[in-house]
Amino acid sequence: MKLYIKNMVCSRCKMVVKSLFENMGVITLSVELGVVELENDIQEYQKQELREKLLAIGFDLIDDKKSKTVEKIKTLIIDLVQNKNNDLKINLSDYISQELHQDYNTLSNLFSEVENTTIEKYFMNQKIEKVKELIIYDELSLSEIAYSLNYSSVSHLSNQFKKITGFSPTYFKNLKSIKRRQIEDL
Repeated sequence: MKLYIKNMVCSRCKMVVKSLFENMGVITLSVELGVVELENDIQEYQKQELREKLLAIGFDLIDDKKSKTVEKIKTLIIDLVQNKNNDLKINLSDYISQELHQDYNTLSNLFSEVENTTIEKYFMNQKIEKVKELIIYDELSLSEIAYSLNYSSVSHLSNQFKKITGFSPTYFKNLKSIKRRQIEDL
């Protein structure tokens, strides 16, 4: 049995969810971003208890097909930005379409309907949050950040950053009061 879980965006999320299942005595075969595969089916009362516990820690079970598909798209984008963005050698639309084995226009329309934003804007927002993170860490130059996130140039990164945040990357770096947004709030 597979369960789809909303807001799983990182390896820590996987650890927390896996621990929650273990504490409930539910045996998992695998815990991946957004998907938990169980050894056995669970009863409806267990599912409800699981939902309540997940909600208490910022997650949720996804039951309908549309939400599952949207969550898969979000998980692909988050994983792409956080872990392998510079490895992408094809268009985002082709990547998502290939990974989900569905027509991109259908996926794009569904995503926009459910999330009230486009896949491209969601992707840009994820990248800008990653840029903010890397700027705050202060370990990479802007040029290195641009390269690591697959921007064509520092200028492109700077223009997109300013368009979304209203600040240049340098100005943002000098602001101490601006906090980053959580991935699930984008």
